[in-house]
Amino acid sequence: MAQKVILVDDLDHSEGDDVARREFPLLNRTFAIDLSDANQKRLSDALAFIEEVLENSREVKQASRSKKAADLSPRLRGYTLTDVREWAREQGLEAPRGKVADEVIEQFIAAHPDADSTEPAAETPAAAEASAAAGAEADA
Repeated sequence: MAQKVILVDDLDHSEGDDVARREFPLLNRTFAIDLSDANQKRLSDALAFIEEVLENSREVKQASRSKKAADLSPRLRGYTLTDVREWAREQGLEAPRGKVADEVIEQFIAAHPDADSTEPAAETPAAAEASAAAGAEADA
């Protein structure tokens, strides 16, 4: 028993001997659609128009994060924003996700003077102990 396959145009739902599967490239991808010769012509015209538009246009780049917003770490010597958030939580201060409030960072620096990047580096107790141990080994 023979079977007959009838292709239907995906745009206007017409049937006909001229309906065929048509592949076309767009945006670095390949698409397929069943079209009649008339709708294939419309598609070709539309793709030619899109190609002309793309040739005469320019791509818009996504805005990047500002350096000012992303560059908070120099304010905190030896500490991370995670340290600030943890400390703020322990102090009962609000530490929401996202940008840490300047007031919270200032309070953290006030509580941890060694975190102030504007002051000359103070030797931490652990660093002083390591330095003393290294000096003792050099003397031996």
